[in-house]
Amino acid sequence: MPCIEDSTYIPPRFLHSGHALTIWASCWRKLPYSWEPWFSTVRLRTPDGDFFDVDCLPARPDARSDSAVILSHGLEGNSRRPYVRGMAEAFRAMGWDALARNFRGCSGEPNLTPGIYHGGQTGDLHQTVLYAQELGYRRLVLVGFSMGGNQTLKYVGEDPDRVPALVCAAVGISTPCDLEASAEVLTRPSRLPYMAHFLKTLRAKIREKHSRFPERVDIGRLWRVFDFEAFDNLYTAPLHGFRNAHDYWRRASCLPVLSDIRLPVFILNARDDPFLSPQCSPVDLARDSALLTLEMPQHGGHVGFVSSDPARYWSETRTVQFVNEVVGTAA
Repeated sequence: MPCIEDSTYIPPRFLHSGHALTIWASCWRKLPYSWEPWFSTVRLRTPDGDFFDVDCLPARPDARSDSAVILSHGLEGNSRRPYVRGMAEAFRAMGWDALARNFRGCSGEPNLTPGIYHGGQTGDLHQTVLYAQELGYRRLVLVGFSMGGNQTLKYVGEDPDRVPALVCAAVGISTPCDLEASAEVLTRPSRLPYMAHFLKTLRAKIREKHSRFPERVDIGRLWRVFDFEAFDNLYTAPLHGFRNAHDYWRRASCLPVLSDIRLPVFILNARDDPFLSPQCSPVDLARDSALLTLEMPQHGGHVGFVSSDPARYWSETRTVQFVNEVVGTAA
């Protein structure tokens, strides 16, 4: 499949940079609809004694579709973020149900184990897929954003035999396929506001963990954490079985397993994404692959493919277009 470098996306005139698109989409997107009459939340218990929550949004209130999309949000996001809701609505408009999962500790209630989540954690996504299979869906598409995109693509590539046959395609939007390279980009001075935003909530979660697991979670050096390397060295790596931050980034990245994927994959990474490095977009692999489509618009920021219609961003239109091409609409 192609490596699309002449993308059709054109941002609004007043949003002329990756930073502007990123911030606008994150802070000012207003959706003209409410989920309240539609959705229900299911709590899935995990084999290690923990849980995570999944929001279920049917395309119709009176019947389940035969097709569903599983949505995975980004770092410190949740299932109610506008980019998740917008994508859910785009799929529901073509007759697909949506299952929007929350990472552990991201649905408003602390999870039960000392760890939280990380970029290479695929077991919870697999459990969500199995749950959807039990519900009777015949077709599933997996869509992930940022860290959720890395999890999604790693899941379908690291052990293809584990992925049920009903999973038809996978999509990663603004995906840091190389976590190590992405972490390096985010140390640049111009990225300090993003880093401060992420670390504010991550520090709060670590303090909460310390209150329940003081023997496992030490906050003595938390005040010295100003970037992902420090945070992942002190917390992500030891709590999830990695040697250090670099070991975590290398083992958790989806890039090494993309060539093993056996189903159609679409990666949408903007060239002006302030979170990503060129290594995050596997150009050579896409050119040689029959299954991987990589699209790299000049603009789009990080999950910031703003359009004139707040109800449907360009990335949502482009994703359902790809799915229709490789899978088709719901029956």
